[in-house]
Amino acid sequence: NNLWHPLTIRGTTMRFAKTVFLIAGIWGVLVITPLYFMFDVISRNDPPPITHPGFFYGFAAAALAWQIAFFFIARDPVRYRPIMIASIFEKLSYGVAVVILVLQGRMHRSDVVFGVVDLLLGAMFVLCYIKTRSGVA
Repeated sequence: NNLWHPLTIRGTTMRFAKTVFLIAGIWGVLVITPLYFMFDVISRNDPPPITHPGFFYGFAAAALAWQIAFFFIARDPVRYRPIMIASIFEKLSYGVAVVILVLQGRMHRSDVVFGVVDLLLGAMFVLCYIKTRSGVA
């Protein structure tokens, strides 16, 4: 059993990409779904109150929709590889925004955890994109 045999490398690459996107989707569902039930709690515990519920629920819905995309990518990373580009942007743009807002004092320091997780997932998505470039992962 040669570890560097092309079929072994392709299988490992495919498993890696599937696992990364599956974990990202599960994590996202677990973190985003509770937002639908926390509107009043967030308004009360993290003033000022949310004044545009459409933006709040729209963000939650758009973020949850991305988790569905991650599940599609996890099923067939090569087929859905082009969507990885948008996925990378989704993760990195949110992660960078959170880090900047925390540094500016406009978000709680504890929120940086979510930004850092998105930055890590974004980096993993970049790696998945690179590793599946041959189209035969």
